[in-house]
Amino acid sequence: MIERRETASGATRYDVRLRGPDGKERSRTFRTKQEAKAYETAEIARRNRGDWIDPRDAARSFAEIASEWFDSNPSKRESSRARDEITLRCHLLPRFGSMPIGRIRTVDVQSWVNEASRERAPRTVRRDYGVLRAVLRYAEATESLGRSPCRGVNLPKVEKLDRPIINADDLQRLVDELGRHGLMALLGAVLGLRWGEVAGLRARRIDFDDATISIVEQVVRDARGASMLGAPKSDAGVRTLAVPHALLTLLGDHLAEQNPEGIDPQAFIFPDTSGGHLAYNAWRRRVWDPAAHRAGLGKVDTTAGGARYTGVTFHDLRRANATALIGAGVDVKTAQHRLGHSDVRLTLDVYAQAVDAADRSAAERIGLHFLGIDDDGNT
Repeated sequence: MIERRETASGATRYDVRLRGPDGKERSRTFRTKQEAKAYETAEIARRNRGDWIDPRDAARSFAEIASEWFDSNPSKRESSRARDEITLRCHLLPRFGSMPIGRIRTVDVQSWVNEASRERAPRTVRRDYGVLRAVLRYAEATESLGRSPCRGVNLPKVEKLDRPIINADDLQRLVDELGRHGLMALLGAVLGLRWGEVAGLRARRIDFDDATISIVEQVVRDARGASMLGAPKSDAGVRTLAVPHALLTLLGDHLAEQNPEGIDPQAFIFPDTSGGHLAYNAWRRRVWDPAAHRAGLGKVDTTAGGARYTGVTFHDLRRANATALIGAGVDVKTAQHRLGHSDVRLTLDVYAQAVDAADRSAAERIGLHFLGIDDDGNT
């Protein structure tokens, strides 16, 4: 309904009164009847399509919606909450914080992506964009926004990581240089465990009768960056893995040497000096970086006054495991389970890197199939 009225100063105004799907009446005032009619027509069309949004909800600021979104998932890991908080505070709120949620358009989002891409790495921009998209989807789900503007947005291309492939000789040199921590590297390479999963392992998680290890917790960082125990990254990260008997023997010897008077089921397999769990940054600086440098797999540069490390990382052991699994013909679903991936695409796209031996073997088999002769001249 459109009602014409005169103001105290004698000006003409047009009030549009509409009843929303919830039965409540809302009104909005316009200077001309044409504007009022256009608004009424558009709002009735939205209501008939089922995507009508209360103007008062659409006027709420991005900052207010973002705060609600941030508190909406109490089960989110503390490290993830900390990262999201930094993204909101440093990158999103300065740009979108005061904007009404209903006024944010795709062009605004694309403009922000373009500007961010000139200052930060593609992976960082994509991660920050993921937070923006999550906030706007939350606004859509809670009916403060009719349709998320994160549609058709062009994101910066992420170049594929060119990480080194660790072979058996590399691994043995690294294990030797790591000393009493060498078994950690073996768990990373042979079982594909994340560093936090290895550091969070307790004695009771090893079943020597069934030759399995159960992953149910790992070392993570809290909102302040301090190490703590937490759940794996996803439900898929909670898993029980078969362990080669050779590795199981090494684990048994390690525990027996570490606990000559009897094994405490709650004890960490790789404790710090006080018996608690390890902290990654300190362990990497004091243990991993020097050992990888000595093994010829990395370099510690001290010329700038500090100790800057470049080279093989613990996560590269996990990549080597994934590549070995697929190169050995292990089916992708089994590889996905062993790696604890929630999405099989991670197994294929991120970790499975081609190795020369596997590529050569494939070439020989294809040559024999189509040409009747392999590279050695055999038929």
